[in-house]
Amino acid sequence: MNPTIQKFGYPGTLVREFDHWVVLLRPAQATLGSLVLAAKSDVTAYSELPREAFAEQREAIGAIERALASFVQYERINYLMLMMVDPNVHFHVIPRYLGERVWAGMSFPDAGWPGPPRLDGAVKLNEDQLQRLVTHLAQEF
Repeated sequence: MNPTIQKFGYPGTLVREFDHWVVLLRPAQATLGSLVLAAKSDVTAYSELPREAFAEQREAIGAIERALASFVQYERINYLMLMMVDPNVHFHVIPRYLGERVWAGMSFPDAGWPGPPRLDGAVKLNEDQLQRLVTHLAQEF
């Protein structure tokens, strides 16, 4: 796996794997259910992905949206391709909702609603919480 995937905690954060993509739990939860959709390829430009990765991305996004709709009941979903610090192709997937969601007794507000997501106010999970949320989300897929 490429350095970006490893930086986001692979394999411990792996929720679902495809041939060309992995879905990882974002360790800093901007909103409940925040994920990273990362290409397995070593490329650093979106246009350099193989054709098959683009075709499979549709399948991966469909799976993400079904899983998060069930788990979070989001109102909108944001896909952010930032790639400033972590250069390999990846998207931050941020489910958006008015107010907050509660999971395992923890509150996950959407501080930026209805504007851009607030990544700086993310809830940071400890290792146990991270693993429980990975397991929970993987079951939604």
